[in-house]
Amino acid sequence: MKQMEVTIMGQSYLLGCPDGGEAALTKAVAQVDKEMCAIRDAGRVKARERIAVLAALNLAYQLAEAPSKPAAKTGAAVDAPELEALMRRLDEALAQDGQLL
Repeated sequence: MKQMEVTIMGQSYLLGCPDGGEAALTKAVAQVDKEMCAIRDAGRVKARERIAVLAALNLAYQLAEAPSKPAAKTGAAVDAPELEALMRRLDEALAQDGQLL
């Protein structure tokens, strides 16, 4: 596993990335950054932690509402266990840094 430095809302993060997963991670980071910046720019929410939670909920909702699409590598649709695993990884990453936001 390699590490990649990414930037979300002007803040740099060092993330673990499986070999060959750089493009997918870059795309995911861009989606999170876009969502968080849109929430921030709307001006209603100022706290980074709240912005991150709202962005995560918005993105999870979009995944849940999207029609099943074949996954790029496996041909399987994104299912609830995969989404739950992704949310657990996000929670673990946020917990490790304590003051991440």
